[in-house]
Amino acid sequence: MNNNKRSFYERYRSYILLNKNIIISGVLAFFSGAIITQLYSQYNNNHFFSSVIALTTEYAIYIPLFVYLYYRDNRSRYFDPVSGTKDSLAIRSDIKKFFAVFSISELVYAAAKLFLQYELLRVTEEPYQASMISSLVAWAFYLMAINVTAKMVKLFRR
Repeated sequence: MNNNKRSFYERYRSYILLNKNIIISGVLAFFSGAIITQLYSQYNNNHFFSSVIALTTEYAIYIPLFVYLYYRDNRSRYFDPVSGTKDSLAIRSDIKKFFAVFSISELVYAAAKLFLQYELLRVTEEPYQASMISSLVAWAFYLMAINVTAKMVKLFRR
């Protein structure tokens, strides 16, 4: 049984690390979005702008943190083990693939998050609840989209 776990991990290691990094950076973005939404609601009741500011805050936390975590876990993929030089072709190839994967997934997330948070702000009295619920639902769509598109563009195949 332990061998099966090890072979599963080795087979899907790249996807496991990708999702781990998405979840870690997403959790921090999740809470920052909820805090900012709550604070913003004390100064302005415009639900649309509150939704946009929460989304912007989440991206400001999520993207840099994800890039750092992904690079830290995968830096060995971008260096030639024999010469120790950077593999520019691998870097360029992965950037193109990531652009495709994240473009689709981020559109799914942004649309779901903005729509849901706006609607929830109209019907609930607590802005942080609207932010958290909309983020959780949008994250479910996002994780499905990112894993499907990563598989489609063969992100982890050389």
